[in-house]
Amino acid sequence: MKIIPAIDLMDGQVVRLVQGKPENKTVYSSNPQEVAKKWEQQGADMLHIVDLDATLQRGTNLELIRKITKSVSIPVQVAGGLRDEILISSALDFAHRIVIGTLAFKDKPLVVQLGKKYGFEKLVISTDHLDGQIVVNGWTRTTSVSLIDAIQDFKKNGFREFLVTNISKDGMLQGPDLVNLTIACNQKVNVIASGGISQPSDISDVKKCNAFGVILGKALYDGKITIEEAKNLA
Repeated sequence: MKIIPAIDLMDGQVVRLVQGKPENKTVYSSNPQEVAKKWEQQGADMLHIVDLDATLQRGTNLELIRKITKSVSIPVQVAGGLRDEILISSALDFAHRIVIGTLAFKDKPLVVQLGKKYGFEKLVISTDHLDGQIVVNGWTRTTSVSLIDAIQDFKKNGFREFLVTNISKDGMLQGPDLVNLTIACNQKVNVIASGGISQPSDISDVKKCNAFGVILGKALYDGKITIEEAKNLA
């Protein structure tokens, strides 16, 4: 199982939000490249870099992400605000793969077309959900689509890579949502689990669900778990 630290960017700084809310922001560093190199040196398998400004439609950190990606040798997946083909194409110039959320549920035919053009393995479908119901637009709008229906539908169209986040768990340090994670992993796709990791035992629990990878966020930044501990359990 891949251990994937998150680097969430806002105003060029490394931050963590609680449940995606900008008012619940903690700044951890003003030097994202240094943070990326630190996680790489500690043994991270991949980095998950999120452009929160783009997600919230208040700016972009894409050039900064390009610099961070070039400063490390491990794969980087880029997420946040990639809502049109121009941005997606720009990100794929330097990213190993990209994460698509809102666009996937707004214009599925376009996303399928992009999968055929760039390779389905390059596009990760972000199935952010609130207790099993898909949410979009930076977690501000709940849809009528269920998590399982979304995964099955995109799988039928050729997608195999999914990022699964229960937003009620994000940044709460209360443990992951193993029920919905198990449902997702049972669809025989590659699932990266995100949200709620709070201690080493959570890594073991996620592994038992047969997840492809796990994202470390607040618990890593707050020193509740190390990459080394996570890798030993993965």
